[in-house]
Amino acid sequence: MAGSTIAVYGAIAANVAIAVTKFAVGAITGSSAMIAEGIHSAVDTGNGALLLVGLRLSEREATPEFPFGHGKELYFWSLIVAVLIFGVGGGLSAWQGVQHVLSPPHIRDTGWNYAVLGLAALFEGSSFAIALRAFLREAGTRPFWEALHASKDPTVYTVLAEDSAALVGLALAAIGIYASTTLGIETADGAASIAIGILLAGVAILLIRESRGLLIGEGIRPDTAAEIHRLMTSHPLVRRAGRPLSMYIGPEDVLLAIDVEFDPAAPAADVATAVASLEESIRGRYPKISRIYIEARPTVPTSRPAPAQQGVHA
Repeated sequence: MAGSTIAVYGAIAANVAIAVTKFAVGAITGSSAMIAEGIHSAVDTGNGALLLVGLRLSEREATPEFPFGHGKELYFWSLIVAVLIFGVGGGLSAWQGVQHVLSPPHIRDTGWNYAVLGLAALFEGSSFAIALRAFLREAGTRPFWEALHASKDPTVYTVLAEDSAALVGLALAAIGIYASTTLGIETADGAASIAIGILLAGVAILLIRESRGLLIGEGIRPDTAAEIHRLMTSHPLVRRAGRPLSMYIGPEDVLLAIDVEFDPAAPAADVATAVASLEESIRGRYPKISRIYIEARPTVPTSRPAPAQQGVHA
């Protein structure tokens, strides 16, 4: 989780500096798009702090009330972050844009706007590079989009999503300011603010969807479950294996339970050795599956139907 923490700290540092600068320049120049970007950066700063809270709380030890630990705390706080992006970031940016479309302000000193947007792009790009480096280290040799879909660490993919949206938002703000000041389209600055709000809402919906799945008990991928089932049934003492039941307890912590029927003629000691061997094989191939519960059952022989009784004739 060290890479995740570095990515979050990098995002917070960048967003604090950017938010203060954007608000100051937005107030000086009167640009709605710049104010919307300031709101965006302020929300991202708060979101980074909430993700750090989630990281700290998720690392607490298991207790009698929470025997599997507190790993899902991280998923809860990532859901709160997504809701804040949608409601505060997207809502306020869109509202600000509507106000300025209805009553377009006169934008002054546009050079300050472009300078701040350029610096913001530099900071956001640096934060994005830190998060991307941490993500690629975790992904290994897997293709980018496949690894992104499979990632269960919200601190990394949330920062990636926020920084990607921030870079697109900066481009929208620059286009809006240019269209308003150079092309004479007075409502373009407000329209850019609305577009930034819609962008944030779209990112938030994607993050909410991912957090929801992890909170309600998302398990391992079907191909991984199929491979585990194949591994079980390939053991010489196993006669049948049930469907693997799994759930993410945390980004690096997966629970797996499976019913396995063994050869009824096998001694108990051999069955115990087989269970230990199977658990070791699963952990060796899938290190994140740290909690494995194999329910060993003897194979129940199929009972033969009783022969039909012949009727007695009177």
